Amino acid sequence: MRVGIIGCGLIGGKRAESLGGGHDRIVATFDIVPERSRALAAKHNAEACATPEGLLEKVDAVVVATTHDELVPMASLAVRGGKHVLLEKPAARTHVELEPLVELARKHRVLVKVGYNHRFHPAPQKARAILDAGGCGDVMFVRARYGHGGRVGYDKEWRADRDKAGGGELLDQGVHLIDLARWFVGADFTDVFGRVETYFWKMAVEDNAFLTLATAARQVAHLHVSWTEWKNVFSFEIYARFAKLQLEGLGGSYGVERLHHYQMRPEMGPPETIVYEYPGADLSWRLEWADFVNAVVQGTRACGDLEDALATLRIVDRIYAGAGRF
Repeated sequence: MRVGIIGCGLIGGKRAESLGGGHDRIVATFDIVPERSRALAAKHNAEACATPEGLLEKVDAVVVATTHDELVPMASLAVRGGKHVLLEKPAARTHVELEPLVELARKHRVLVKVGYNHRFHPAPQKARAILDAGGCGDVMFVRARYGHGGRVGYDKEWRADRDKAGGGELLDQGVHLIDLARWFVGADFTDVFGRVETYFWKMAVEDNAFLTLATAARQVAHLHVSWTEWKNVFSFEIYARFAKLQLEGLGGSYGVERLHHYQMRPEMGPPETIVYEYPGADLSWRLEWADFVNAVVQGTRACGDLEDALATLRIVDRIYAGAGRF
């Protein structure tokens, strides 16, 4: 496919690299800061376009990696042009904002996949395969923490602007944990309890969020995300009837990615333990792109689509609205 990148910042650059030099190639870029567009275009021998409409004339598919306020407008423009879209998470600022895009994609019969690349990290992929093999039994509950400490001036960046971002840490790293919890539990959360707080950063959005979610079958997800995590952390624990799967690290500053598989023995006591370690480069972006292309070619559902994003944003909106606060 001929691919265009709308939004040429850090994530847009990662998405461009994720094509991996295969049959798909970047042919056009657009950013509201022309210098960013030109820099990314030069790196990939592409054309920097003056408008998103001009970009759409040259491509088959679009990656939208803008600030949150522009995600739906840019994706909608691409969908109306008949282009398939990889839309960066959280896909919108609210579920109400996202709903029209779901209908628009159906009307124009194009695929819109949402960029939840954490599903494609090796430890979550292996955990999903272990659960699907059936030896763990049903998932009872999950417990997860995810956070970083920001950087100097973080409170002046666009993520601290409620109009642009829609919210703070809950819409940043929180949506990843909610999405993974839904994916591993295999059901929607019907009961939503939570609290958002701003402890450290002087900003209009939250720097911490605490969630307890439950399905109709009483499966619980207890989640905490933080911009005051002075040592970056990613920890996701899955408690099934006969096993525990513990995911730690994402590589880089989050530490080596590992999966601990603790399998209950018939006599119980200390479990059988297998540790999988993934010290290599982060290939999640490339694997997610491959899933997107496969879904386009095969006409199948992508792993992490608009319906998944919509379900996640409904939970976020309930937290922000104060439903079920502690």
